[in-house]
Amino acid sequence: MAKVEVYNLSGDKVKDLQLPDSIFAVPVKAEVVHQVVVALQSNKRQPWAHTKDRSEVSGGGKKPWRQKGTGRARHGSIRSPIWVGGGVTFGPRKDVNYTKKVNKKVKRLALFMTLSDRVAEQALKVIDKLAVDEIKTKLFAQSLEKLSLAGKKVLLVLDKDDDSKVFKSARNLPKVQVIKLENLNILDILANEYLLISEQALNKLIALYQKNN
Repeated sequence: MAKVEVYNLSGDKVKDLQLPDSIFAVPVKAEVVHQVVVALQSNKRQPWAHTKDRSEVSGGGKKPWRQKGTGRARHGSIRSPIWVGGGVTFGPRKDVNYTKKVNKKVKRLALFMTLSDRVAEQALKVIDKLAVDEIKTKLFAQSLEKLSLAGKKVLLVLDKDDDSKVFKSARNLPKVQVIKLENLNILDILANEYLLISEQALNKLIALYQKNN
């Protein structure tokens, strides 16, 4: 089985924790992770840009001048794309659907691969108990320093039962991202160098996916 070391917030090793290979020792396939990352990014994309075509711009109900005899080129409407203020041809439209579907099992497999990579790279840090005496960013920053995480991009994963004072102490640190366990996803894991999680939250994560396997 995969193994990870458990520390306290003082930076001292407490014990070793065995992890199930089905979640934390999965061979990484870049193409699977890439597929899920692209899909998740596409699903977050919002088509804000929108241009009007010739049927949507105002004006142009009347032919600007008669067809022949003026010496000018013939035109039927000022809404034509070749007119200033006319419609736009092949411009961005807000009705574009960027959604990509991903098989649920593939999405879960990509998460397991990402977690396995963090274990293999020794970038998964487990804390025996995430609890602080008071809400103080400076104290939590000192704990990160003791864990050799100072100045690193850290994803802090909290269980709903973890101390709420930890969330308030960590959220103002510039390179620390704090999320709830139920919102854990591979985009946030890949965006950070280290994954910091409480032993309680880790056990719940394991129980959740072992139950669904």
